[in-house]
Parts: sequence; C-alpha cells; structure tokens
Amino acid sequence: MPRIPNGRLQVVCGPMFAGKSEELLRRVRRAQLAGLAVEVVNHALDQRHASGRVASHSGLSIASRSAPDVESLVELVGGRELDLLAIDEAQFFGPELVEAVGGLALTGMSVIVAGLCVTFDGRPFEPLPSLMALAEDVTKLTAVCAVCGQDAAFHQRVVTSDVADARIATAEHVGGIESYQARCRQHFEEPGPRAA
Repeated sequence: MPRIPNGRLQVVCGPMFAGKSEELLRRVRRAQLAGLAVEVVNHALDQRHASGRVASHSGLSIASRSAPDVESLVELVGGRELDLLAIDEAQFFGPELVEAVGGLALTGMSVIVAGLCVTFDGRPFEPLPSLMALAEDVTKLTAVCAVCGQDAAFHQRVVTSDVADARIATAEHVGGIESYQARCRQHFEEPGPRAA
C-alpha cells in the first residue's frame, strides 16, 4: 500500500508581543532535533533583525531565507522534499498564501505559519483568519496588556500617525515596542478619523 502523505497546516497567531515567532522557533528546533528537513522563511518586509534571521522579541533567533511574495516563497521550496516549512510574518504574504500553503501541505509537507491575525486598528488581518479556518492546528496567543497586565488580544500603534505614515503604508509598518503596545479589549483604543 502506498504511503499517504501526512502534510498539515499549523497556524500560530495573535497580536504583537504574544510570542508567535518564539513558538515558531520552538517548533522548528524540535523538528531539527528530530532530524527533519526544515526550511524557515520570513517576509522580506521584516528587516528588524539581521538579514537571514527570524528573531523573537525575547532575543531567540534562527537562520532563515527571505521572500518578498508568495511566488518567491514557492520557488524557494522548489520541489525539495521538506518535512517542515515554517513561515514567519505570514500576514505580509497576502491572500495568495492560503492556496499556496494548502497545496504544499497536500504534498506531505507540514507547514507552520506565524503572523498577526489582527491589525493595529483592531480588524482581522488576512490571510491569517482564512488560514486559521483551514488549519488542522491553530494556536492563538495573547500578549500582556501594557496598561493593566491582563491578556491582550490586540496591539495598537503608539507613534503619531505622521511618523507612521512617513515610514511606510499602514498595513506594512513593521516595528516593535517603540511603535506598538499590546492592549486588552478594555484598553484598546480604536484610531479616530484622520484629518484631511
């Protein structure tokens, strides 16, 4: 009887500072210890750390490859017989990622995607909600609210909109603790209307 591929889609999501990259790195290290063939890919927009690294806010890091879009990501995998593909900052790959990782999982490869499932203004951040709906395993993490210390399912931008707009477009502003804070539902403040 032919072996049936057992590819799976796993999603690790939550707001900023929830430990998504740290959880991704933990799973990658376990796979490497088991002797599995692993590839780690980060979106090219994330340039907060040394090039060719996925890093957590806590300082853990691992070598990775960079891809600017889904087509490049699929080319990186390029028919290689990987046991595990780990993708960080998945929100930046856009909706095309859903079909691509589904196809890769059908080949027998396990795919872990980690990313933001909510935007800085409290809205669903595709493609993570769609990936969550289709995954065999979803781990939704929370951060710690910067105001009260409770579980935080949101993050909000704390730099002025002028500074943020000057850096990069709203959904693609990559930053850390200098630009964002984790917030619980009670302390999350939706951005007000912009002045023209």
